[in-house]
Amino acid sequence: MLRLQSALGIFALLLLAFALAENRRAVSLRQAAIGLVATFATAILLMKVPVVARAFGAINDAVGAISAASRAGSSFVFGYVGGGALPFDLKVPGADFILAFQALPIVLVMSVLTTLLFYWRVLPPIVRGMAWLLERTLGVGGAVGLSTAANIFLGMVEAPLFVRPYLSQMSRSELFLVMTGGMAGIAGTVLVLYATLLAPLIPDAAAHFVIASVLGAPAAILVSLIMVPETSVRRTGGTLEDPEMEVASTMDAIVKGTGAGIELLINIVAMLLVLVALVYLVNAMLGLLPNVGGAAISLQRLLGLVMAPVCWLMGLPWDQAVTAGSLMGTKTVLNELIAYVDFSKLPADALDPRSRLIMLYAMCGFANFASLGIMIGGLGVMAPERREEINALGLKSIVSGTLTTCLMGAVVGVLS
Repeated sequence: MLRLQSALGIFALLLLAFALAENRRAVSLRQAAIGLVATFATAILLMKVPVVARAFGAINDAVGAISAASRAGSSFVFGYVGGGALPFDLKVPGADFILAFQALPIVLVMSVLTTLLFYWRVLPPIVRGMAWLLERTLGVGGAVGLSTAANIFLGMVEAPLFVRPYLSQMSRSELFLVMTGGMAGIAGTVLVLYATLLAPLIPDAAAHFVIASVLGAPAAILVSLIMVPETSVRRTGGTLEDPEMEVASTMDAIVKGTGAGIELLINIVAMLLVLVALVYLVNAMLGLLPNVGGAAISLQRLLGLVMAPVCWLMGLPWDQAVTAGSLMGTKTVLNELIAYVDFSKLPADALDPRSRLIMLYAMCGFANFASLGIMIGGLGVMAPERREEINALGLKSIVSGTLTTCLMGAVVGVLS
């Protein structure tokens, strides 16, 4: 019965995406059906054929190498604050992780690498290859497909860096797909951290995080093309012309890539700081209201109540759905890291093993208000002429990212 409940949830979530669509008449039911089949096929392949997941683990090692290289630079410049060896004993696990000095500097490294790869003419052929494949399956242009595929292991800003020269050419639907892909996945830089948190609760947690990252690509395409369907002639398909890069040499590419990365990093930090502060102020105002159930009212609690029925639709028993909804509320208002930490501290009987697995997938995404600040700040710098449109699609991308990860949870519920 719980599997049937998850199956019902899949169609309910897709109907919700359809209800929120900008232009329902433009939604292609054929494309949606293909996207749903692709999502299910990917889930079956990865969950039932472990060797495939291990192959993707090798790709994750490459991302880990980039992360390690970034950590080497940040630890050299910032010392233990940037990830170097601590000069004291760590009292609280995870307290040594500082976002601004350890995770965000990878933006600088990725900015340089993508500039180099474009200058060396490595990325343009990949874009054309992705265009050929995705145009014939899901009807998605190559640049958009490459960004979505890169989101399997990279964050919401690092992945679009691969197609930065193409962002200004994208249609509204394609731009939204890039944003949804970023919100519906996590970066390889934090995958190991989350897997470590949940390893005592869920067997092979690391493998499931890799599977969730891969599964997020077709699921994000499915949801985004329903919510913002394509209504114009696609400009980033297989016939996309390679952009002109104003770079004179390899060293020039390194210098210009670093300069672009610095501007990007500053915008990300500023937007992240402001949005987290605004959420805190809203919670402070809500805290003036009388307590309910012995606790103060907050955005997290309100969203938790809203998300409880969604968790039930994913296949959780109702007596566990409220607890799961609270985790989803924390993940949306704050971030998935705090939600996974709370998840790891739940009593053993709060969620059964199947519900834990579903929630691992449902929370495996960057769809939260803090991430929205990062995305708006990052994409706004990469495509300043599209800044107004990016801002307009921001809140919608949180919804689409959340629907995507919940869809993944429901698919896993059907297969578990």
